[in-house]
Formats: sequence, C-alpha cells, structure tokens
Amino acid sequence: MTPAHSLYEALYVSTLAPDQPASVVAEIAGHARVKNASLGITGLLVFDGMRFCQQLEGTQKQVLKLTERIRNDPRHTGVEVLHHGLLAERRFRGFSLAFTSVDDTEVLVRLEQLDGEAAMAAFEVLRAELHR
Repeated sequence: MTPAHSLYEALYVSTLAPDQPASVVAEIAGHARVKNASLGITGLLVFDGMRFCQQLEGTQKQVLKLTERIRNDPRHTGVEVLHHGLLAERRFRGFSLAFTSVDDTEVLVRLEQLDGEAAMAAFEVLRAELHR
C-alpha cells in the first residue's frame, strides 16, 4: 500500500468563527457525514459550544485534503492540528462522522494545550468518557 493510501489520522482543534451561530454546527455535521462517507473518512467531532475537536481517519491523501479544506473553511478560526500520522486500525468504523457535544468547556481548552501522542491520549480519555 502506498503512503498516500495508508490508513492515516489527524486530530485538530478549532474555534467557531465569531460571526457564526452555534446552529451552523448541525449543518456542518450533516454535510460532513455525507461527504465523509463518499471519501471513506470516519471520525468523531466534539463541540463545546465554541470549540471543535475532531479526529479524522482515512487514507492519508483524503485526510490531508479534508484537513486543508477545514483550515480554509470560514466557519472555523484558529485551526490547529494537534496530531497526525499513520493509524493501525480505525477507531470509528461505523461512523462517517460521530458527533457529540460536551458541557465542560475546559475539556477542549486543556486538550488544545497538548500535541502529538499526548493529544491523542487525552482525546482517547475524552472518547471513553463520552461512551459511559
């Protein structure tokens, strides 16, 4: 398998643009579910009312293209990729986009301070807490 077709993941955080209502998040998630399914991308989007945190997984080529589209989406500001790299197996096989919100706005603030494996470890803890 070529690197461009290897399973790959990216974890990013961003902030909802000030001119965007929180209701736009449902629109983003709905559109992303359809688009991601067609691209073979799966993942989880977490929203705290102001910040996004999303883990994307798919081929390296598709994940990097999607990350760049998100970076250029005017509904997001301050897009910061906390982690990216090869992935042994999907975490979200059954979801083109799992979506959840969290009430504790400090969760994503703390996650935003991390990078690399530490960011992924914190994301895994958050994911486990959401499934309780």
